[in-house]
Amino acid sequence: MSKAQLHSRYNPQSEAARYIDSLNLKESIECFILIEPGQGYLIPVLREKFKQSKILALHVEDQADSFSQADFSLTGGDSLKIQEFLETHIRQDAKNIKIIEWRPSLNHYREAYLNILSEVAQFLKRLEAGKRTQAAFGKRWVRNFFRNLGNINTNLLYKQSSIPVIVTGSGPSLEQAIPLIKKAQDTCLLIASSSSLLALAASGVKADIVIATDGGNWALKHLYPLYRTSSSAGLAVNLCAALPSQAALSPQLLINDGSFWQSVVLHELSLPSVIIGQRGTVTATAVELALILSSANIYLAGMDLAVKDIRTHVRPYSFDALFFNQANRITPFYSQCYSRSSLLSRGGSMDIYASWFKSQKNRWLNRIFSIGGGNVFEDAKEMLDREIGVKRPDSDKSSYFKSVNCGSSSGNFCKRGVSALFSAIKEPEYANNIKQELTSLLFYENDKPAEHDIENALKQIAGDISFE
Repeated sequence: MSKAQLHSRYNPQSEAARYIDSLNLKESIECFILIEPGQGYLIPVLREKFKQSKILALHVEDQADSFSQADFSLTGGDSLKIQEFLETHIRQDAKNIKIIEWRPSLNHYREAYLNILSEVAQFLKRLEAGKRTQAAFGKRWVRNFFRNLGNINTNLLYKQSSIPVIVTGSGPSLEQAIPLIKKAQDTCLLIASSSSLLALAASGVKADIVIATDGGNWALKHLYPLYRTSSSAGLAVNLCAALPSQAALSPQLLINDGSFWQSVVLHELSLPSVIIGQRGTVTATAVELALILSSANIYLAGMDLAVKDIRTHVRPYSFDALFFNQANRITPFYSQCYSRSSLLSRGGSMDIYASWFKSQKNRWLNRIFSIGGGNVFEDAKEMLDREIGVKRPDSDKSSYFKSVNCGSSSGNFCKRGVSALFSAIKEPEYANNIKQELTSLLFYENDKPAEHDIENALKQIAGDISFE
C-alpha cells in the first residue's frame, strides 16, 4: 500500500476535518499525541480548532512529504527513545492529553503502529499514577521541602568513582543477596534505599549512602535504624521527602528533581545538588544516582518489582511490627500479609515500574545487573564475586566523598528560599514556569490561582517565618 492510500485520493483535507469533528474533542485539551498521522492532514485542522494546544506526532517511518508539521515529532525509535521523547515534551502536571489514532495507518504498519500505541499507553499510565500521587501529596511535598531546608548542616560532595556499586531495595530477594553483599561491602559502594536499612542492619551490613525520596510520614520509620547505630552513612535525599529531625546529623547529598522552583531555591542558597527527575519509586532514583556516582558495574538486590506471593518485602521490615501488633485470632499476621499483597497486585504500580525498568534495559546494557534475581536484569552473582577479589588502587571509598559544613547561614535557609520564590514569581522570564509548577502542587483543583494566593500558601506552609 502506498503512502497516498493512507488518505483520501480526492480531498484528504476534508477527510481529516470530518474525522476531527467526529471525535467531539473538548476545548481544554493541552496536548495531542498523534499515532502515525501519515502525511499530517490532521495537524492543520487541530491547529485551527486548538490554537493553544501542543501537537506531538509519532511516525513509524519518515514522512518527508508531510502536509504540515507537528510542534515536535519522532520517527521510528525504540521503546527508550519514545519514552524519552514523551517525557521531554509533556509536563508532569499536564492534565488533558488526547491520543489521536489515524486508523488507516494501523492497516498498513500493523505491529509497528501497535508498538508505538503501547508505548504511549504505558507513558500515560505512569504519568497518571504520578499525578494521583501529586494530587494527594503535593502540598506535603512543598512543606517537607522547606522544613528539610532547616535541617541541612552538612553538604555531601562527590567525585565519580570507578568501583562497583550495589543498590538495595526492600524486595524479598534481598535476603538471598545479603551474604554476598556482606562480603562485598568493603570493596563496593553500597547505596541502600531507606526501606532496606533494617534488614541490612540486622545482618551487620552498613550502607555508604542511604537514599530517601518518599514524602509520606510513614517513611520516617524506615530511617530510624540509621540513627540507632553509629552509622556514618551519607544521606541522599530529595528535599520533598519526609525526613526525621535527626537528618541534621547526616551529611546530605541533595537530589533536585529538575523542577524550576526547586532549582531557584537551591541556586539562591548555593546548595549543590544532583538532578534526577521524579520516577515515582525510590528504586529508579537509586539506580540513576548510582550511574552518577560510579562508572563501574552496578548490581541490584531486592528490586523485585513484582508481588509473587504473600511476602511483599524483605525480613525484617520496618512495618512488620505494625502487623504483629494488630494481629489477633480473627485477623492473624499471615492474613494481613495476604491482604496487603493482593492490594499491591491490584494497584498495578509494580507493573508500571517494571515496564519502565524494562524500557531502560537497552540503555543500561552490560552496565546494570542483578544479584538475587527478582527483576528484568541478568543475574550476575558470580561476576560480582569475581570483582570482589580484584585489588584496586582506588578502592578507598572515603576518597570519593567530602563533607562541607554549611555554616551559620543554614538557619536562614527556609526564609531565604521562600523569599527567592517570591522574587522569581515577579520576574517575567521565570513567572510562568514557577506558577505552573507550584499550582499543580498547591492548588491541584484550581488551574489559575492568583499570584497572591500562591504567596499566601507558601507563607502558610513555611509556618512562623516573618516576611518583610
